Amino acid sequence: MGDPARILVVNPGSTSTKVALFAGSTEVCADARAHSTIELAAYPTIAAQATLRRAAIDEFVQENGIDLRSLDAAIGRGGLLKPLQSGVYAVNDAMCDDLRSARYGAHASNLGGILARDIAEEVGCFAFIADPVVVDELDDVARLSGHPELPRRSIFHALNQKSAAREACRRLGRSYESSALIVAHMGGGISVGAHRDGRVIDVNNALDGEGPFSPERAGTVPAGQLAEMTACGDRDLPAVRRMLTGAGGLVAYCGTNDVREVRSRIDAGDGEARLVLAAMCYQVAGEIASHGATLCGAVDAIVLTGGLAHDDFVVSEVSRRVEYLARIVVIPGEREMVSLAAAALDALSGEREVRRYG
Repeated sequence: MGDPARILVVNPGSTSTKVALFAGSTEVCADARAHSTIELAAYPTIAAQATLRRAAIDEFVQENGIDLRSLDAAIGRGGLLKPLQSGVYAVNDAMCDDLRSARYGAHASNLGGILARDIAEEVGCFAFIADPVVVDELDDVARLSGHPELPRRSIFHALNQKSAAREACRRLGRSYESSALIVAHMGGGISVGAHRDGRVIDVNNALDGEGPFSPERAGTVPAGQLAEMTACGDRDLPAVRRMLTGAGGLVAYCGTNDVREVRSRIDAGDGEARLVLAAMCYQVAGEIASHGATLCGAVDAIVLTGGLAHDDFVVSEVSRRVEYLARIVVIPGEREMVSLAAAALDALSGEREVRRYG
């Protein structure tokens, strides 16, 4: 048997660049390089940050004595692209063009594929992305919102939802491709998806704030009141977007997106903080329960994942409202780096098809 495949994982976030080296499925070393708002403000676009992010990766490589020429693959977190089928994609010119131009939207994760390709071309290895946020497997009936000019869009935490779903099935001795699951990713944004036979047939658009409110997002707010607010002209479009997707949820109610701080307030007797966190959990549970109908009541398991699945209050509050529906499997954490490495490993071994973007 040969040496395990060496995979460099790159995950650009809004204020950090996470990097990890894997040997097969084993993490050799990892780090998150922070970028200050002052640093980032010097770049007119997210694509222009590529030099800054590559410098952070090179520092990591040098500090850990990594020979990039030993890599078998570099894989980045997938960004905002056209709607895609779930899977592993080779990074090609068409993908890089769409990511650089922000054709489908600007987000720090757009840099993942760009950086993976940059490294791969330098050292002669493969460049991949896997399960980007634009994975679209919705049933046709789930695409209608109530007005043809406002179709529902599939933008969610596809990478972690898919990974957590597969891990839950492994624990339950089931095949993901023949299971019915409801997966709730609970982090800065919250997405709740109905998974049936390996496809996410319905899910809320977590990027635009649809669904439950979260630490940073307002979720589905009363449409009429929102329309009145925008019509009066007190807020322009960027301000409304910030209100819904960056300054909503816990930020709006409690002034922080840190659930640990909210928990500390609760422990100190802050009844308002308790009400807000309980309301968030109430909405998550309601979204989960709605997918009982999506799956016609035949649910094999409910999976709670994401950073907030570490919090016992959140898990307890959600679980007690939905445990009647199916068994609950808790898989805490984002799992992004491990999931990306596993996707690259499966692509290199031929266990997963490598798809073409274009």
